[in-house]
Amino acid sequence: MRALVYEGPRIMNLRELPVPEPGEQEALIEVRRAGICGSELGGYLGHNSLRKPPLVMGHEFSGVVRKLGSRVTSVKEGDRVTVNPLITCGHCAYCQSGRDQLCLERQLIGAHRPGAFAGFVSVPAKNLYRLPEHVSMDEGALVEPLACAVHVCRLLQLSSGDRLFIAGAGPIGLFVLLAAQAFGLQDVVISDLNRERLDIAEELGGIAVEGAVDAWKAAHLAEGFDAAVDAVGAEATRTGCVTAVKPGGKVIFTGLHEADSKLPINLAVRSEISMQGAFAYAPQDFALALQWISEGKNRLAPWTVVAPLAEGGPSFEKLITGPGKTAKILLDTQG
Repeated sequence: MRALVYEGPRIMNLRELPVPEPGEQEALIEVRRAGICGSELGGYLGHNSLRKPPLVMGHEFSGVVRKLGSRVTSVKEGDRVTVNPLITCGHCAYCQSGRDQLCLERQLIGAHRPGAFAGFVSVPAKNLYRLPEHVSMDEGALVEPLACAVHVCRLLQLSSGDRLFIAGAGPIGLFVLLAAQAFGLQDVVISDLNRERLDIAEELGGIAVEGAVDAWKAAHLAEGFDAAVDAVGAEATRTGCVTAVKPGGKVIFTGLHEADSKLPINLAVRSEISMQGAFAYAPQDFALALQWISEGKNRLAPWTVVAPLAEGGPSFEKLITGPGKTAKILLDTQG
């Protein structure tokens, strides 16, 4: 099979690899669409410790079941599916309480084991979700990033009257905007340095702010936001989120751009600001994301681009150097 292999910083090559053989509780998936994630961009640049060459990345994907392990009965060959790429033990306290994403034995498809930038990938059958017939393969590949946004908003416990600030109008920031709107929010401000990405946010109903939010807040919302989400992971955006919320406000950190940052902790103490990390999603978030996509609540299709697998390397470069008005690139692994 063809596979896009990460072989070093900014080195992606198309290789021929053996088709994997599914284990007894696994299914072999013929990959149809695989999205490029921001964390994979960091890996491509050599900045992500989880992604070590040589590696087939890809954890946002959809496809068709082509072969079953001997003990698999939950799906059948020919089923159209999307995949939760977090593989967990299933029996620890975290997994038993529905917080599988915190499992100490978790592995990520496309990081700890071969991923979906390939013709086929083998995955545990328990991680498969059937796609309704009206849901396209493109939409199926977007369930995973939307699940991240659902998880963020669920942790924030948003109310319809809350005012939310989002730092970063990349795919996760835009999905957080959509998820917040699905939870009933109307006043959502989103900031970025990329004007074209902000144009997308405005067309989705967000209030776009180019650059830092400080000046906008001073002019329009001096008391601060009820909640803020850092979807970038830089010290400046993390600090901006802490200073953006009002006393008693909530901040979620989900961006992973920088490993460490200084934060205004005294401000957080004196204003009783709650700060929390958000990693991936729980199974309930993944299921809700699929439900919302099935109901037509994903509105990123006009800004989603499909490219053949052979253009994977240039697609990574485009997203790093200048994505323009593109929110997400999906690779067609069969094209």
